[in-house]
Amino acid sequence: MGSSKISLKLLIDTNNNKLLFAEAGKNFVDFLLHILSLPLGTATRLLREQETIGSLENLYHSIENLDEAYIQPNQNKDILLRPKPPAGALVTLWALEDSPKPETAQGKAFYRCGNSSYSCTRHVTDDPRAVCPNCGSTMDSGVNYVVPPQTSDSKEGGFVKGATTYMITDDLEVKPMSAISSIALLNELNVKNLSALKEKEVDLSMNEALKLLKESLESKTVLTSVFLDVKSEIP
Repeated sequence: MGSSKISLKLLIDTNNNKLLFAEAGKNFVDFLLHILSLPLGTATRLLREQETIGSLENLYHSIENLDEAYIQPNQNKDILLRPKPPAGALVTLWALEDSPKPETAQGKAFYRCGNSSYSCTRHVTDDPRAVCPNCGSTMDSGVNYVVPPQTSDSKEGGFVKGATTYMITDDLEVKPMSAISSIALLNELNVKNLSALKEKEVDLSMNEALKLLKESLESKTVLTSVFLDVKSEIP
């Protein structure tokens, strides 16, 4: 799942076999937040390999097997079945996808008319079959979108800052970690026997990442289900 592992520390209530919360850094929080930007077609393809995911699997299968003769000439089935990640998406989430093609990894491809006329070069397209509105030539001369350089305030990339440790509750509420927030949560969960609490450090595996994606869509006890292998609590 990318070049660097994603680690987190779990606090477990051994009496009730329940994960109370996780303590994690920027990379795990960014992974969770990128789930919100995951295209539904991608989520369907990833999860259908795990188990049945309702009617979306049939819808995905229908598009997958639909003959190209029924597809509009300016459309491509991969737009729905294998959508590209948004610009700047972190490897931690998109590693769940197949590795992108080299040209996709560097930036989205665009095309312009090969005519050097100024009026022609003012137009760009993302489909090399498009016709130049100025001269009528096919716009198949490749150019590339260049991702802007990150500012000095965002060299880390992702969504959240890396200088903070975060608390992630069993139902995926994320907040900055502090002693006060930890105590407040233990009181809220009515934890009385502190000697029954155990810490455990884990690295997020591919299987756990896929299970986390699935459980985030249907459970209120996501972390317990993923890391303790306890049956989901359906809301």
